[in-house]
Amino acid sequence: MENHKLVLPQHLNHYGYLFGGNLLKWVDEYAWIAAVREYPGRRFVTIGMNRVEFHRSVREGAILRFDIQQGRKGHTSVQYEANVFSEDPTTGREESIFTTSITYVCLDDQGRKEPI
Repeated sequence: MENHKLVLPQHLNHYGYLFGGNLLKWVDEYAWIAAVREYPGRRFVTIGMNRVEFHRSVREGAILRFDIQQGRKGHTSVQYEANVFSEDPTTGREESIFTTSITYVCLDDQGRKEPI
């Protein structure tokens, strides 16, 4: 699944760069959307994100591309690989800025793990 996001002034930290927390929020949100679209009717919650390391800084006006692909699937959990790229809209140049694996667990109505 692929999504895009325009980096606006409200997404920046006090140094003028993309605030890392915004990027993490978007990765979690887009991967969660991929999970619920692939497994309709299931309730997923985030249980972990690996390798939180930012490869490049991002400035206002960049267009972010989120490539989310399902990775490993267990009995009650599923993992997604998230690759984020930043495109400069004036040059069209794109570079990788962030990669991670994010894991969700499937829960029933009482908050207990249940099979996917």
